[in-house]
Amino acid sequence: MLDVIKLLPDSVANQIAAGEVIQRPASAVKELMENALDAGATQIDLVVKDAGKALIMVLDNGCGMSETDARLCFERHATSKISKADDLFCIKTMGFRGEALASIAAIAQVELKTRRREDEVGTCIVNEGSLVKEQSLIPMAVGTTFTVKNLFFNVPARRNFLKSAQAEMRHIVEEFTRVTLMNPEIGFTLTSDGKEMYHLYPGTLKQRIMGLFGSNYEEKLLPVSQETDRVRINGFIVKAEYARKTRGEQYFFVNKRFIKHAYLHHAIENAYLEMIPKDSFPGYFLNIEVDPSDIDINIHPTKTEVNFLDVKLVYAILHAAVRKAIGQHNLSPMIDFEEPADLNLDFSEASKASRPVVFPNIPLDPSYNPFPQHRKSSPGDWRLLYGERTDTRTDMQTGTRAELLPDMMTDINKGVEHHDHPVGESHPVSQYLQVNQSFIVTTVKSGLLLVDQHLAHTRILFEKFLKELENKNGASQQELFPQAFSVNPNDASLLKEMLPELENLGFVLEQANPTTFMINGTPSDAAGCDAVELLERILDNYKINRTDLQLDRKLNLAKTMAAQIAVKPATKLTEMEMQNLVDQLFACNVAEVAPNGKKIYAIVTIDELLTKFN
Repeated sequence: MLDVIKLLPDSVANQIAAGEVIQRPASAVKELMENALDAGATQIDLVVKDAGKALIMVLDNGCGMSETDARLCFERHATSKISKADDLFCIKTMGFRGEALASIAAIAQVELKTRRREDEVGTCIVNEGSLVKEQSLIPMAVGTTFTVKNLFFNVPARRNFLKSAQAEMRHIVEEFTRVTLMNPEIGFTLTSDGKEMYHLYPGTLKQRIMGLFGSNYEEKLLPVSQETDRVRINGFIVKAEYARKTRGEQYFFVNKRFIKHAYLHHAIENAYLEMIPKDSFPGYFLNIEVDPSDIDINIHPTKTEVNFLDVKLVYAILHAAVRKAIGQHNLSPMIDFEEPADLNLDFSEASKASRPVVFPNIPLDPSYNPFPQHRKSSPGDWRLLYGERTDTRTDMQTGTRAELLPDMMTDINKGVEHHDHPVGESHPVSQYLQVNQSFIVTTVKSGLLLVDQHLAHTRILFEKFLKELENKNGASQQELFPQAFSVNPNDASLLKEMLPELENLGFVLEQANPTTFMINGTPSDAAGCDAVELLERILDNYKINRTDLQLDRKLNLAKTMAAQIAVKPATKLTEMEMQNLVDQLFACNVAEVAPNGKKIYAIVTIDELLTKFN
């Protein structure tokens, strides 16, 4: 029997290794930029085309390489960072494995240009699929330029698994952010398809955060600084009132290396306990400096997982540092115990007394007929609840007949003398009552119908927005004064993806620059809503649900819009508004549950009422 075990060729071994190290264009960007940092560069420029699929170029003014090193750097496990096993436990550089450049060269066409300060000319090497195609001497400035073309050109299956250009670009921007954030003393630029997205000048950490995430972060940040014999923590946290619904701005670094650590993240969340809502997440930009011998980063090829020698100590110091920063800036809620606990005042009523109550988005036309003639009655139809007690009336405009709700079983105000009406004057009998300004109560054949006004209006708007998204006919209301909506580049990319659907809903957005949009119009149903806050909510919900394969983008948008615009609890409604709300609810395709799955209405039967009263 012949032997079956064979050594794989280096080219095949490199392609296998590349599957772990280089998963997408952003992985190559990370490795090349970290090499530039290790080279001592003070200016690093990143240029990409077609989200890195066609071109990735990293230029730096670092120390450069000799002609021999330039050739050797493409070999597997060739590195200048470590020389013996003990060096793995005192790593001070970003790279150390010696796999990145070999992996990139195995699956792309790579051109390396490099020159040391002591050399008169530089070296140019062209490597394609782990094979050196060309080597020559060229005139160039001190530093190194890596050009990666046609990533995965010889692994078409891997290339087919890449996402859209916008999705891959978001990953590149995220890696760019992680590398640049804790190196504010170095200048960086990012250019995509000929357009400069970032131009970051050397400065402080706060200036770097503002350069990456927007100038509005100047008022959002709180400094964190804590130093002990074994651990030193510095950076910034985001004020509690600016907590987000998504895990957006959360960055942990150990010795300026980005890491992911759920245990340390819990220390931050615990420090914000009872200061932010349960469904919100605090933002932070923190660097933990420890002795390199106290951590192990040789766990995963991406080097984002780290083991601490004493993680409980780091947890305690981190938690204390964040709590100290919050306490020093008086962010804790203040309680005045000298005030009486209950003044018996209804502040919601007092605040509304001076202005009329307007219920948005519900037609007030008395002739409104929520039941078109083509709609067939079904056992689940709410009108059957009334049985023989339903009355009819004739619409004077259209001649159609619409069913009316019955009178209440009892006028609770009967016999009560109202001071604003003369005695003996007849009063109209109310068919609808509002409980706690949140629930609508009316009678049906079997008992009482109770409707949650917020959930009911959410269901009505949800189905309305879905139709507008399908038919692309959403009505828009022009803004008298256009508002500026600034976001980070990742959110700007998401917003551009969503623009067609947003326009179908009635938004009119114009991109002023790569990270700022002008809001020129909003959906007519959103009258009175804060357009900027509404778009922020839409983005947050989209980011939360975009990984859920069962939730379509249109469903996500309609659900978010409806929840934000729907009439809120504790809003006083007129009888006409309540009637139209109930009519429109039971004209919906699904009247029983809201888009979030909660029950919209309940029926208290006569038997249940009799049981209550024995």
